[in-house]
Amino acid sequence: MNFKNNLLIALFILNLGITAGQESTAKYSFGEKYDDRYKYSNLLAISDDGFRGSILVRAYYTGVILSPKGYFIEHYNENLELIADYNYKLKSTNFIDAFVKNGQLHLLFLEYNITKQAYDYIVHRAPVVNFNFTSQTLLSIPSVEVANALNKNYYNRDFGSGFSTAVLFNEDKSAFTISAHFKKGKDNKHFIFLYDTSLNKLMEHDFSAEVEEKNYAFEKMVTSKSYDKAYIVGKAYFKQQRFGATERRFQYELIQLSGAGLRTQVFDDSGKYSEALIPVLTEDRLICVGFYSDRRDNRFNGLGYFDLNPNTLAFKTKKYNPFSQQFMADKFGKEDERDINNLVFKNVTVTEDKSVLFNAEEYFVTSSIQQDASGSRLRIERYHYNDMISAKLDINGDMVWARNVNKSEVTQGDGAYASYSSYTKGNNTYFFISTASDNPQQLSNERIVFKQGLGRNRNVFLIRLDEKGDLSYEKIIDDSEARLPLMVSMPLANSKDNSMLFYAKRGSKKQLVRVNL
Repeated sequence: MNFKNNLLIALFILNLGITAGQESTAKYSFGEKYDDRYKYSNLLAISDDGFRGSILVRAYYTGVILSPKGYFIEHYNENLELIADYNYKLKSTNFIDAFVKNGQLHLLFLEYNITKQAYDYIVHRAPVVNFNFTSQTLLSIPSVEVANALNKNYYNRDFGSGFSTAVLFNEDKSAFTISAHFKKGKDNKHFIFLYDTSLNKLMEHDFSAEVEEKNYAFEKMVTSKSYDKAYIVGKAYFKQQRFGATERRFQYELIQLSGAGLRTQVFDDSGKYSEALIPVLTEDRLICVGFYSDRRDNRFNGLGYFDLNPNTLAFKTKKYNPFSQQFMADKFGKEDERDINNLVFKNVTVTEDKSVLFNAEEYFVTSSIQQDASGSRLRIERYHYNDMISAKLDINGDMVWARNVNKSEVTQGDGAYASYSSYTKGNNTYFFISTASDNPQQLSNERIVFKQGLGRNRNVFLIRLDEKGDLSYEKIIDDSEARLPLMVSMPLANSKDNSMLFYAKRGSKKQLVRVNL
């Protein structure tokens, strides 16, 4: 490598803000390490307890052949100290979500009642001070029992089983919708319900007329402050049996629920096909942002922005912003342009100046057949969490910048340790990632990539995109300090003190880690 290239790389590293001795953007604190009785578990939810502490809910597994045995609940105070735990020996496997409301922990499940021949949506709740649980059946839908009633897949849905349901919460978990699509004989029914998290039913709508020609896979939901309106975005799959090579099998739609009934809006235009839309409701504005394709396939060409009337759903503004040269250079360098696909939204934030910051990730699943020691053939699925995408749109929907941060992760197990989490403070967006690599790999003078690494311990990196889209990064926690890997994609964000709370666990050890920006 010649002197000129060495100088360019040195200048690039300086521009990324990792010069020695600079003051760190973040401060972190570790809670005490505790022994954990359940080596095999999955973190399902982490919530604020309402008293500056946190509640964590895990599903745990035991036995020679691991099987679910119940739910382990941990209660920590604001000093990251474990003050109580509880083993809730409930073997229901259809866990939906958990939330804390009015000092009570609520666990929402979908259970099949053989006696009633119906699916029951059941809430188990208990005060966070003693975990004395009681249960309440929220809703019951008659149906035959099916496999994977709650199964979620970003690219393909199975609607032929006879029963399909989705439960979506709004951002602050103050309300949720239940979508239930069920068939019995010639009856084809679809109902949508809106509840607040005090478990009051606010709305019920018959959506059956819409499913005569399409099946719906709902993905995101927002509500007005008074809960008199709810907006749901989802994919509508056409039911026709045969599709031509140039035909698209689905379209994105926005559904409005209100006391006046249902309204529906479609986004596709001639030569513009929407992908991965997410709704945002702020003050008197309803906008949807996402990606779009110029063709009838899953190749993405840019960012879409739609400003709608929150009452009528009529379009006020439509904008299509092609990916910028900066974005393409971030992702592919100087190589010929390749296809961009498999992008899944993470979150959206509206800044004080009404700009929109949103983040997505390149996510996909691959599978293969492998032989185990006994000679049996097993299907293995691998979950890929790759590049991070971030973009800023101004108040008019015009793209200010779009950036791609190269990342490569794959897992067969718990996805909580992979992927990333993000936090917006002012006009800055921060990304938290965990990797066994000591530093990102240099791809060229202008590009880097964060790889998963092979080490047992993990470093935590903080990546920052400022208001101009300029990128910098720093290692905020070294693997010599973080002896337990952080579940970096499942944090508890606290906007009051600009902090992120992470759960760290390996085997029989666990602790909490707080990062303050």
